[in-house]
Amino acid sequence: MTDDTVDLDEHRSLTAQKMIEIRRHRLHEFEVDQSAMHGRHEKLMELLDAGPAKTWSEAAAKAQYLLQAFAALPEAQEPKRKELVAQTLGDLVRLCDLEKEPS
Repeated sequence: MTDDTVDLDEHRSLTAQKMIEIRRHRLHEFEVDQSAMHGRHEKLMELLDAGPAKTWSEAAAKAQYLLQAFAALPEAQEPKRKELVAQTLGDLVRLCDLEKEPS
């Protein structure tokens, strides 16, 4: 056994090398996106945990976040639950929009 490493890219065709480079680039982009998403999630959790909602819009934003988190779970994939979540999210948006309209 030797301690010399083998550069496998040298043994691949040009097309295979390009495909591997594309996959490596996509993996890097994915990791960057995941890191950014994690940072946004942490910031959102800080905002949601800042205290009780002061307006209906703030309460609705918290409820929307929780419903969307629930919707991502396997338990929420049942068609009736999916429809209920979608209707409730729609209701929250509609009611928040009504609250913003001048009387």
